Amino acid sequence: MTVVATIAVWAPRAGRVEAIVGGVRHALKPSGDWWGADLVLAHGTDYAFSLDGEEPLPDPRSAWQPAGVQGASRYVDHDRFDWRVRHWPGKPITGLVGYELHIGTFTPGGTFDAAIERLDALVELGVDFVEVMPVAAFPGRNGWGYDGVFPYAVQDSYGGPDGFKRFVDACHSRGLGVLLDVVYNHLGPDGNVLPHYGPYFTDSYATPWGSAVNFSGPDSDDVRRYFLDNALMWLRDYHLDGMRLDAVHAIIDTSATHLLEQLAIEVAALSNEIGRPLTIVAESDLNDPRIVSPREVGGYGVDAQWSDDFHHALHAALTGETFGYYEDFGGLADVATALNHGYVYVGQHSGHRRRQHGRPLPSSVRSQQLFGYSQNHDQVGNRARGERLCHLVSPGLAKIAAAIVLLSPFTPMLFMGEEWAASTPWQYFTEHDDPELVESIRAGRRNEFKSFGWRPEQVPDPQDPQTSKRSTLDWSEREREPHREMLDWYRALIRLRQESGELRDGGFEQAAAEVDEKSRVLVMKRADTTVVANLSPQQRRVDVPASRVLLASSSDIVLEGQLTMPGESVAVLGR
Repeated sequence: MTVVATIAVWAPRAGRVEAIVGGVRHALKPSGDWWGADLVLAHGTDYAFSLDGEEPLPDPRSAWQPAGVQGASRYVDHDRFDWRVRHWPGKPITGLVGYELHIGTFTPGGTFDAAIERLDALVELGVDFVEVMPVAAFPGRNGWGYDGVFPYAVQDSYGGPDGFKRFVDACHSRGLGVLLDVVYNHLGPDGNVLPHYGPYFTDSYATPWGSAVNFSGPDSDDVRRYFLDNALMWLRDYHLDGMRLDAVHAIIDTSATHLLEQLAIEVAALSNEIGRPLTIVAESDLNDPRIVSPREVGGYGVDAQWSDDFHHALHAALTGETFGYYEDFGGLADVATALNHGYVYVGQHSGHRRRQHGRPLPSSVRSQQLFGYSQNHDQVGNRARGERLCHLVSPGLAKIAAAIVLLSPFTPMLFMGEEWAASTPWQYFTEHDDPELVESIRAGRRNEFKSFGWRPEQVPDPQDPQTSKRSTLDWSEREREPHREMLDWYRALIRLRQESGELRDGGFEQAAAEVDEKSRVLVMKRADTTVVANLSPQQRRVDVPASRVLLASSSDIVLEGQLTMPGESVAVLGR
C-alpha cells in the first residue's frame, strides 16, 4: 500500500539534506535542526539520505536494513501488519518466571519463525515470559546483538520487522509476555552512521565499548529523544510487554532528570494510554537502590533490575571459583544475605573494586523487583569457553541452583537450554568484515581473560562460524537422559511455584535464609514452605519444622523426625 509518509532526520550540522528514493533526490526542508518532507512511499521502498551532497547514508531511525548495516534503509509501514492477538491484556512480569533467549542460537534455523516452533515447549515448561536478547540491526548474520548500530531496525537475518512481530504475536497467542533487551549505553563501531548526522556521542566520557552517548552535554536534547522514542516504538509498534536495558551504569547522564527516570515516566504514560502494563528492567552493577525506588522517594521508578550479587554469590558457592569479580564472594552466607536482603554489598569494602560498594535496599523496594538467576548470557558467554553451570558442577548441585532460583523471593529467570542441562556451550561470536576490527576483538578477548586464569588458546575465535554453531541449542537432547531428568526437575519446580501463592507472591518479609558453613547446608523459608539444600558431598541430617516432602531431588531424601539428605541434594518441605 502506498502512503504519504513524513521523512525526517536530525542533522544540525548539515547545510543541505536530500532523501534519495528510487534514484531520485528530494530536497528536505529545514525546521530548526531537523530536515523533512512528505513523500509518497510504499511499504518496502528503499531510501537513504545525503548530507551536503555526500555519499548516501542509511536513516538513523531506519526500521529495516535488508542489505546490511552499510546498505540502504527500507521503509516500514507498521500499521499494515495483521496482528492475530489484537487485545492482549499484557503481563505485569515481576514475580513471574522468565526465560532469556538469543534468536540466532535458540534454534538451528536462527530466525523468529524457527523460534516460534519451540514456544510450545516453553509453555509446557511453565515460563510466563521470554526476554529476547537484542534484535537491533548489527553487522553480519551472527552476533550477540550488543554491537548493534541501528536501534530502530530489526536484524534482517532473523526475519526483519514482520518476523519479529510474528514472534511477539505467537508468544501472546500462547499467553507468553515478551521483553526485549535494548542497548542505550553505546553503539557498535561497525556501520555506525550516527556521528555523520550529529553530536550523538561525547568525548567527555568513555565506556568499556567506546565513545559514550551524549545524554547531557550540548545538543543532547535530540539525542535523548532518539533513545526515548526508540523505547516507545518497540512497546507501541511491536506490542512488547517491556524491555531490559543493558548496563545502565554506563549511561552517563548529569541532567536533573536522569534518562532512566524520564524513560520510566514516558513508559508509564504509554501504559496508561494503551491500557496494559509495561515493564522496564535495568541491568546495573551499582547496587544503587535509586534505580528501582519509586520516584516519590527520589528514585528513578524503573520497575526491576537484574541481581548480579545473587548470581555471583550462588555461583561462587556452587563452583568454588574466586577469580575476577567472584573474589568478592565465596561463602554460603553471601547467598543467604542475597535471599534475605537483595544486595550483598551495601557499603562494605569490595576487594575486586578496591573500594566501598553499594547501599541497602529500602523497604519500598519489593523482592520481585530483582531478577534472580544462576545463569544468563553474560555469565555463561563471558567465560572464555562459554561453559554453562551444568558443565562446572554435578547434576545434584545444578538441581540445587534451580531450586534456590525458582523458589526464591525474586523474579526468577532461566537462560535458554538451562532447563535440560544443555551440553552446548554459549560462546562469544561475531561476523565483521573489517580485518583490523576482527583482530582487535580477538586480542581483546584474549587479554580480558588473563585475570581469570584462562590461556589465549582456550579462548574460541569469535569470527569462526563454528563458534556460533557450537553455541546453538540441540533440542533433541531433551528426550535423552540425563537431560530429560533435569527437564522434569525444572518443570516440577516451576509448577510448585505457580501453585503456591506464598512462593509466587511472597517477598522479603516472608523469606528467611540461614546457613551452616561447616556442614554446607542452606535453609530457605518461604512462609510455610522450606527449601533445604545440602551442598556438601556428605550425607547430612537437618532438624526442620516440616511434616511432608513436597519435592525432592533424590529418592534417598527421608523425613522422619529429622531430614536425612544425601550429598548434593535439595528438598522442598511443607507443614
